[in-house]
Amino acid sequence: MSEDQTGLTDRAVAAIRARLGKDFPKTAIILGSGWGRFAEKLSNAASMPYVDIPGFSRSTVVGHSGNLVVGDIAGTPLAIMQGRVHGYEGHAPQALAAPIRALRKLGVERLILTNAAGGLKPELPAGTLVIVTDHINFCGFNPLVGPNDESVGPRFPDMTNAYDLELRTQLAEAAREAGVAVKSGVYLFTLGPNFETPAEVRMFARLGGDVVGMSTVPECLVARHCGMKVVGLSLVTNLAAGLSTAPLTHQETIATATNSYEQVEALLLKFFEKNRFGDASNAQLQR
Repeated sequence: MSEDQTGLTDRAVAAIRARLGKDFPKTAIILGSGWGRFAEKLSNAASMPYVDIPGFSRSTVVGHSGNLVVGDIAGTPLAIMQGRVHGYEGHAPQALAAPIRALRKLGVERLILTNAAGGLKPELPAGTLVIVTDHINFCGFNPLVGPNDESVGPRFPDMTNAYDLELRTQLAEAAREAGVAVKSGVYLFTLGPNFETPAEVRMFARLGGDVVGMSTVPECLVARHCGMKVVGLSLVTNLAAGLSTAPLTHQETIATATNSYEQVEALLLKFFEKNRFGDASNAQLQR
């Protein structure tokens, strides 16, 4: 990480603390397409638009409002990023890294990544929630490329446990108690912005992918590099090309996310209610 990037992170942290206070939550969640209204569940909430935070770029994609919101939910102090930026919008890899590094410097220890994805298998139709067990970085887009700051993380970070087993287990238990059906699977990352071709979809399934999307993996890489625990949750918003006769559109993605929102909310509320991440004794980081 260059001196310029370190300075940018420091300026972001200072701006956030000045607006949102010094006692920042240890848990953060990035909300994918159509999930932004979960921030409305926070009590004692305070909000800051990305445009007011150095290094935070605002998404140009419908369904990503671009606010950092902090508050309390079900006994857990929580920071919420309402939306994210994507590589396909033309952002450099460092732009995707900046918010995650700022969150870590603010004290965030665990990061929940949510996204909308395409199902690569017929048994994962629209509306299916998938706990991410692992990922495949198919496009090679990596925000860790460039000079490395050993004080932030190692030059060659281990990704054996990219998605924390304990958090995945807790998420699955919360789903059972909330009566929300979930499956588990591997997330395959492509750059986009086009949807995948039928031939690509067949290949991705054979490679071991279960769902495919255009986010999440860069954020996971940065979070693991700087020592955060990560858990991922995908909402399948459509069967990928070749598995359905309907043309794929972003409008369908938003519509499915909206229609499935209640089960997402029920799962997340139960997850935070059960685990009470505000208890500092629960924070045992692994790198």
